[in-house]
Amino acid sequence: MSYSDRPDVAYRPALPGDFEAIEALDNSFTTGAVLEVTATEEGFRVRAVPVDPPLRKVYPDEEELGEDAEARAFVAYDAGGLCGAVTFAHSAWNSRLLISDVRVAPHRRGQGVGSALMDLALDEGRELGARTAWLEVTSVNAPAVRAYRGMGFALCGLDTTLYTGTASEGEIALFMSRPL
Repeated sequence: MSYSDRPDVAYRPALPGDFEAIEALDNSFTTGAVLEVTATEEGFRVRAVPVDPPLRKVYPDEEELGEDAEARAFVAYDAGGLCGAVTFAHSAWNSRLLISDVRVAPHRRGQGVGSALMDLALDEGRELGARTAWLEVTSVNAPAVRAYRGMGFALCGLDTTLYTGTASEGEIALFMSRPL
């Protein structure tokens, strides 16, 4: 089965030695809009708000992906080396596929690499018996929210306090899911 129209990108399950390279992938982004979340009596309103100058977000270092024994990943390689990865885990108690990280090298963004990697993870989730896929994304990452919507994910919740006391203070955690 082909997961990309690009014959110059190869996809495979991650090997233990890949996790250090996955961590080294540039997962920063630049956006001309952020998602503003407003509380109302009926719930929350989410709308895109332009920002000028564009916002550049660089994520702080986190725990290494390879430390979680249940973490799985798929990777994408091109002639220049690792160009994308998706990490995920299966939560058996609620039959949910937890997408923990999607990274695509800047030179491969917008070329279908992220979608192809997500397709691989979702297929693996189905094989594991997951009924739904779930992920968390910050409200300032409007490009990722747009991409996830294009992959069939929909907003299913939010947390206004998840990032309190972190480098992402003031941002809102958006939760997205899709049925498998």
